[in-house]
Amino acid sequence: MVNRPLLSVVFVLCASISALSQVVPEIGHPGGGPPLSVGVSYSNYATDLGGRLSGGAFWADWNFYKLPPLMDGFGIEVEARDLNNGQPAADPNLRMDTVAGGVIYTTHFYRRFHPYGKFLFGYGSIDFKSSDPNYSHDTRTMYVPGGGADTRFYKSLWLRVNYEYQIWPTFFHPNQTLNPSGFDIGVAYDFGAFR
Repeated sequence: MVNRPLLSVVFVLCASISALSQVVPEIGHPGGGPPLSVGVSYSNYATDLGGRLSGGAFWADWNFYKLPPLMDGFGIEVEARDLNNGQPAADPNLRMDTVAGGVIYTTHFYRRFHPYGKFLFGYGSIDFKSSDPNYSHDTRTMYVPGGGADTRFYKSLWLRVNYEYQIWPTFFHPNQTLNPSGFDIGVAYDFGAFR
């Protein structure tokens, strides 16, 4: 036989749990907007071919705020970079363009300062001086570990300092890799207005 008072209590508890379960807006996180930030930066990289190049970069991060606590902080990043300034005298044609995307993990222990680490996969294009007149451009799939920190400096604006070490496998020879590395300093706008 069904105990009606017990069944009523269970029903009320279940209804109240589902009514209280959503504590943040559906679209994103506590700021109310989408969990998206986009930014632009100045980049300066050692090319691993002799000399440094500078240029601009663009990135966008989508953060997942409704993950279980153990996975909180994971997101997806996409970036594009064009390094075409400051060519060394020995190679005035040197230029590097990259596009990459992958996983980023951002810590949220501090309200205004968020260190992060990331691992991206991408595609790189490079122009260079060569003794072979038919070989002065190449492209590669690349792997990009990196890290840095975002610091809020005004409302939804964040300052980013980023470091990356790029791995372009089998470049020039099967056992040789090209490893450009460098820093980005830029600013991002957080559409969620809270992180």
